[in-house]
Amino acid sequence: MTTVASKHKSRVGRVLSGKMQKTVVVVVESRRPHPLYKKVIKQTKKYKVHDESGACQRGDVVRIEETRPLSKEKRWRVVEILCKANLVQVESIESQESSGEASQS
Repeated sequence: MTTVASKHKSRVGRVLSGKMQKTVVVVVESRRPHPLYKKVIKQTKKYKVHDESGACQRGDVVRIEETRPLSKEKRWRVVEILCKANLVQVESIESQESSGEASQS
C-alpha cells in the first residue's frame, strides 16, 4: 500500500485557547539542540488555527495542517482531534491550588 505525502506542512499541538469563534490557539512544542552548546532546547510556537466545527476545547491535542490564508493571522486548520482534554480534572486541580494558597496566607 502506497501512502501519498501531503503537500502541506503538518504539526501536532495542544489547544491553548478556544474563546474565539471558529478559531483556536494551538501551542506546538519542538526540541532541537543549541547550535553551539548542543543542549536540547524546548521551543514553543503559537498558531491561530481555523476550527470550522468549533469542536476543539482547551487542552485538546490536535493535528493541524497548513492552508491558504484565511485571515490576517490564520494560515492553519484543524485536521483532527487526537485526544480530548479532561477539563473537569484540570479545573478542579486549579481550584484546589488556589484555595490552598488562600488558606495559607
